[in-house]
Amino acid sequence: MPVHTVKDVNDLDTKVPPHLQHVSISNLKLTSDCLHRSVKGKVVQKGPVVSCRQREYLLKAVIQGEDPQQRSASQHASINVIFFGTLAKDFSQSVSQGDIILLAGFTISKSPSEQTDKLHPCHLEMSGPDACVHVCPSAGSSSSGSTTSEPKYTYIPLSELKPRSIVNVYGVVTFFKQPFPTKGTDYCSTLKITDQSNAKVGCTIFSEKLEDHPKIFRVGDIIRLHRVKAQMFNGSMTLLTTLGWSTITFDGMIDSPVEPRTSSRTFHFDEADKHTVEALRQWAASQSLLTSESTVPLSSVQPKMYFDLTCQLLSKACMDSRCILLKVWDGTECGHSLLNVAAAPDALEGESTCFQDQQNMTANILVYDNHLEVARMLQPGMFLRLYNLHAVPQTPPGQPPDVPQHLVFHLHGGTSYGRGLRSIPSDSPDLQSLKRVLESHAEKQAAEAEVNDGTLLDVWYTPPETVGEADTEDFYTVQTCDHSLQQVSLAHVKTSIPPVVCHVQARVKSYQPQKLYQCLKLFCPQCKTVKDVPDDESIAQVFEEALRSSNQPCSEHWAVTSSADSHQLDRTVTMHMSCDMVLDNTHLQMIFLQGVTLDEMCIISGSHKNLVPVCSGEDRRMRLLDLSAPFLFCGDKRYYGCEHCSQSSFVDPVVSGVDVWDEQNVAKALGVQLMQYMLLLQFELEDETGTLDALLWEDAERFFNVSSAETSANQELQDRVQNIMDRIHPSGSSMGKTVLYCNNTPTSLY
Repeated sequence: MPVHTVKDVNDLDTKVPPHLQHVSISNLKLTSDCLHRSVKGKVVQKGPVVSCRQREYLLKAVIQGEDPQQRSASQHASINVIFFGTLAKDFSQSVSQGDIILLAGFTISKSPSEQTDKLHPCHLEMSGPDACVHVCPSAGSSSSGSTTSEPKYTYIPLSELKPRSIVNVYGVVTFFKQPFPTKGTDYCSTLKITDQSNAKVGCTIFSEKLEDHPKIFRVGDIIRLHRVKAQMFNGSMTLLTTLGWSTITFDGMIDSPVEPRTSSRTFHFDEADKHTVEALRQWAASQSLLTSESTVPLSSVQPKMYFDLTCQLLSKACMDSRCILLKVWDGTECGHSLLNVAAAPDALEGESTCFQDQQNMTANILVYDNHLEVARMLQPGMFLRLYNLHAVPQTPPGQPPDVPQHLVFHLHGGTSYGRGLRSIPSDSPDLQSLKRVLESHAEKQAAEAEVNDGTLLDVWYTPPETVGEADTEDFYTVQTCDHSLQQVSLAHVKTSIPPVVCHVQARVKSYQPQKLYQCLKLFCPQCKTVKDVPDDESIAQVFEEALRSSNQPCSEHWAVTSSADSHQLDRTVTMHMSCDMVLDNTHLQMIFLQGVTLDEMCIISGSHKNLVPVCSGEDRRMRLLDLSAPFLFCGDKRYYGCEHCSQSSFVDPVVSGVDVWDEQNVAKALGVQLMQYMLLLQFELEDETGTLDALLWEDAERFFNVSSAETSANQELQDRVQNIMDRIHPSGSSMGKTVLYCNNTPTSLY
């Protein structure tokens, strides 16, 4: 170890290597020969070990020459010493403030802090294999363990700060922003603090590690800052972090535990610090700096408002490179309908939100831009606090404009008004009431799950396997539902005057279509048209026809165009992008492609989000392909427009002011009425009184527990539908093997 301990100060001169020649601190110069030289002094200041980019560890200390006459005759009797690498860690563990040390193997450099600390114009750097330290512990540090060697810190009231001074302070947080990335490698967080002196001071904190930034949860929290620099900025006093700075924060609520929040494993905290925190809490409460309700529950949220939300993360999904979806709840039911943002099943991470969705308790939050890095680190089950969250009213996808709007929540980019998000430790005092509410809902959900038959096909009761000769007796699978309607026969339903809701028990005798891929339909919510999803052969013919009739690239004033030769020599592939989106650097979110085949479009869409196939007319104006083909390709998904209701126009598509380019916004910009995917099946039900045809349509997604849109491009979901139908009506049976208890009308099954 490069730090050697001696018992007596005289041993520093007698036991150190004889080839080392002592030189006084005041005589050190940049031109001094450091080889075989040593410097002796008293440690008057010792900083913590910190990490830095250039070297793994760093520690700064100040040593002072021992000769009193030398100290009085020269203002350069004290000098900064920088220790690097493992020597910094060894020095921190072995040397205390007040110890006498002898340094060897150092180098001399110009001090960058000479004008502010008024110390020696040079500083010493201790690194490399030749650097070593000999230390003689002071009487205080070598005494019994009851005496602490940790330094006593002096804290300056905020009203007494002086420019260019390095200080330690306590304060109450009156404003804060979560850390955000700078143009360099650091993160920056800003806050404003005050204390009993009523001075208000801004703080700017830089650190390349997020975990080193102060853990502030709400206005009114208490913060302690060590080794920060005071300076004037725009006429106001500001605190900036310097080498060796550190911070600890505390909850600002009176009577809450005084527990430090910090990522540091070692820090100084004693009874004096505890009294300081408690005094600041009492003073802040008397000044009304800490509000009783720092966040707004979902039950109190109103459209278009900005608010802070404390909640638990249920699940999350990455929507694209600029947006992450968070599904959260706080145990309260929102007074407005909440929008359920669909995400691909393979992209969704976390538990199902079905229970919360049914209670209108799931808040769907779209997180953008500089908040993505924090959002990526979140795990389902964590407790969160989101600041300056925006409640955005939005029409549900595929619904007409007159349908009541639902709420979806946006955490916009930027840090205005403290906008951001962070995780909250589960043992935080702020979370105790929230956790009690969530636990009560969890107990209710568990109790309902024990006997809940309300969702069809959640649980299937199948007969046991037989041993030996197979039993030819028909077995039945029974699923019940929970309601108070009296059960009636199918004959009674036939004689009823529609519309009517009935409760029947019946077997599934047959169903149509037998080829289940044919049950996926396209539905226009405006004109109510239902049509089959076109097959690839029909779509490919539309693309081929466009190639034959469109030879010249489109020419539009609102688009920029580039071309590339296809593998077929007589054809050119042209790409068009909106000029406005190019300026906003969002042009890759929607690309118009001309001169491609269906196969080429499928290949290209695998690596791009929104691709719109187009062709040109005789006037070289851009046009969509025939709407019997998809107007939008997004990965494996295809989206269709209604041929009757669409009013496609490329005069000047509106592409500004859109946060996320999904199929809804693309269709709106192109003047296309988006068609919805839906599942449509016809059952032939049978009981002792006769048969009845029933359509499974509006509730088909709930019946199969799948999304129609996702099923169109997901083989796993298609297999799920097939497996359920195989259970309802096993192949090779003489009749339906499933008995359903269901609510139905003569024309639909619910």
